[in-house]
Amino acid sequence: LKDGSWTVLQLVEALGSCLENTDPRTRGRGIQLLSQVLLQCYSLLQEKEVLHLVLFYENRLQDHHLVIPSVLQGLQALSMCEVLSPGLAVSVLKAIFQEVHVQSLLQLDRHTVYSIITNFMSTREEELKGLGADFTFGFIQVMDGEKDPRNLLVAFEIVRDLIAKNYALGPFVEELFEVTSCYFPIDFTPPPNDPHGIQREDLILSLRAVLASTPQFAEFLLPLLIEKMDSDLQSAKLDSLRTLTACCAIYGQKELQEFLPSLWSSLRREVFQTASEKVEAECLAALHALSACLSRSVLSSDTEDLLDSFLSGILQDCRHHLCEPDMKLVWPSAKLLQAAAGASLRAYHRLTHSVLPLLLEQYTKHTQSSQRRTVLEMLLGFLELQQNWGHVEEDESTLLSLRAPVCSVVFSALTDPSVQLQLVGIRTLTVLGSLQGFLSPSDLELIVDHLIRLALHEEDSQSSEAAMEAAGSLAPIYPKVFSEHMVPRLEEELQSEREEESSRGHCSLQQRCLQGWAAVSTHTSIVRETVPVLLQRLRKMQKGSEAGNVQDVVSVCQSLHRVALQCQQDAEGCWYYHQTVVP
Repeated sequence: LKDGSWTVLQLVEALGSCLENTDPRTRGRGIQLLSQVLLQCYSLLQEKEVLHLVLFYENRLQDHHLVIPSVLQGLQALSMCEVLSPGLAVSVLKAIFQEVHVQSLLQLDRHTVYSIITNFMSTREEELKGLGADFTFGFIQVMDGEKDPRNLLVAFEIVRDLIAKNYALGPFVEELFEVTSCYFPIDFTPPPNDPHGIQREDLILSLRAVLASTPQFAEFLLPLLIEKMDSDLQSAKLDSLRTLTACCAIYGQKELQEFLPSLWSSLRREVFQTASEKVEAECLAALHALSACLSRSVLSSDTEDLLDSFLSGILQDCRHHLCEPDMKLVWPSAKLLQAAAGASLRAYHRLTHSVLPLLLEQYTKHTQSSQRRTVLEMLLGFLELQQNWGHVEEDESTLLSLRAPVCSVVFSALTDPSVQLQLVGIRTLTVLGSLQGFLSPSDLELIVDHLIRLALHEEDSQSSEAAMEAAGSLAPIYPKVFSEHMVPRLEEELQSEREEESSRGHCSLQQRCLQGWAAVSTHTSIVRETVPVLLQRLRKMQKGSEAGNVQDVVSVCQSLHRVALQCQQDAEGCWYYHQTVVP
């Protein structure tokens, strides 16, 4: 056949006695030989030859069950022929759907059927769509009861294509859902030394892609997910939550509306009760996805604002726990509120309008440093979410109207004896500084004063280092303020001859000045001020005009090194540093 000395029809004639033998085993061997030849030579066939072969093989689908595997192999070869006449793909599939009980076949033969369907879907899409929902129903019958993971991966892919390529599902949406969802959640452990290399995760992801591929499944899938979230099996919980998150990307509020109370109830219960960080994280991701999905819905005058009612329910169940900073439900409640608030600006405004004033009130009400730290950490979480949207909108933002009390709370934390509260205060300060248009000039000056005090005079090195890091983060945003207020103050301290050791014997004031000098050098304009002074100090030490020990020289060099590392992110600063320091 390959060198053209025989035609395929001559081969069929030569095999005639085998193909027409009364013994099914002999017929099977004849068809097997023909099919194996076709699998090697299908690309050489002529259109007319393909037509005759298709008719021959379709007829043989009614033959003895021993013959069927070889018949399917031949049809698989023919399904790859480019010269297949219009209508033959539909004819082959109809014959398979009608004549072959696929699930009674062996795994390999079932796989052959899936391959035939896959081949035709990739090359004869419009023809198959002409079958309408009959094609979907036929495939459902083929797949129903499939157990082998190798075949399931192919079957799931076919279902995904049915949906993604808009094949008609007709009245069979629920049947298609049932025939795939019966595998959820996947319970498969690959056997040891499995040569096929199929992992449980492969099946999980493939099935999830099917279940989350269309809103048409929502009415059947969401009750299933809610049921499996209550499972004692952690793997089932996680799979359900991840599938819900995936669904929210394509659902609208119409699909979710009926199930929102149950979904929220399940998510809340899991976050309040679970000891598993994984389950908690997936619950929060699912809640974020639900809130984002509801936020995308366009509001019209005659539709209920589902987002608003959903968030109201969350507030009702979580808000009061924020008033109990010593109790175990305070953090789960804060995390739930933050997950929902982070989904959209609309959700953020709706929740912070209620939560931020409450947290500020709780900070004032509770006087213990540990309680205040918890409250401030919750407040910090909400402020960090505002960073997602950059600048603060004057007309909508609760935050701007609370600028004075927010700053007051943060400044209070910075002066608290508790180092842990100071550290949260410094982190909060950095976030506030990153919110464009939030801090006033007087706030900024006060911030610089606090950072200098903490960096130079705070006994605890953690607070001192955190203050320097904060200065480095804020200096590029407010270079003028730090250049005019922090740089001169540090220079004054450097020029002084004091070498006071802190009471705990930590590094000297001058060493802290040098560290602070380097830390704040995160903007080119500041680098131009600090580097010359550091170099001048180094030269004085080298010339011996200033009494200094080796540690002082090392401190200056460490500061120059830190500035160099920070300049790597900024071409202008890097160039200036190279020109100034390297010669």
